Amino acid sequence: MEVAESSLETGESLRRLERLYVRHAGPAIRLAYLLCGDRHLAEDLVQDAFVRLAGRFADLRDADAFQAYLRRTVINQAKMHGRRRNLERRRLEELSTRPAPHATDTDSVADRATLRAALLALPYRQRAAIVLRYYADLSEAQAAEALGCGPAALRSLVARGMQTLREKVSR
Repeated sequence: MEVAESSLETGESLRRLERLYVRHAGPAIRLAYLLCGDRHLAEDLVQDAFVRLAGRFADLRDADAFQAYLRRTVINQAKMHGRRRNLERRRLEELSTRPAPHATDTDSVADRATLRAALLALPYRQRAAIVLRYYADLSEAQAAEALGCGPAALRSLVARGMQTLREKVSR
């Protein structure tokens, strides 16, 4: 009998949530659009806001208070999205102004192609160790953890891979 009561309560909760969505989604989407300037993003922000509130709306005593909660949640979602976007933009700007590792004006496309081919010819674990250490700029401990080996094994992989690269590139 408990299962039947639970499913009835769930069904009623879903109908109540649906009514709240129909009633409040339009104004919430307009608010989100004015905050972010993108219709699709506004719809996503409102969906996220409803998801955040879905678990808590059962405790809501006053159904009219839902609009205020939704508005505040939409504003917070838009603010968090804007912060993430600004952080990503700043990070991309930092990366774009940073010179390529070990790149100089005298590097040629042919040299880079040779190095790339030599790197791709390495055994996977050596290639992964070199990429994690020098391209991803991970510490020995971080790279070793990513590869599932110890720091000594990582150093060995890097050393053997670099030796092979030197031999192939210097030919």
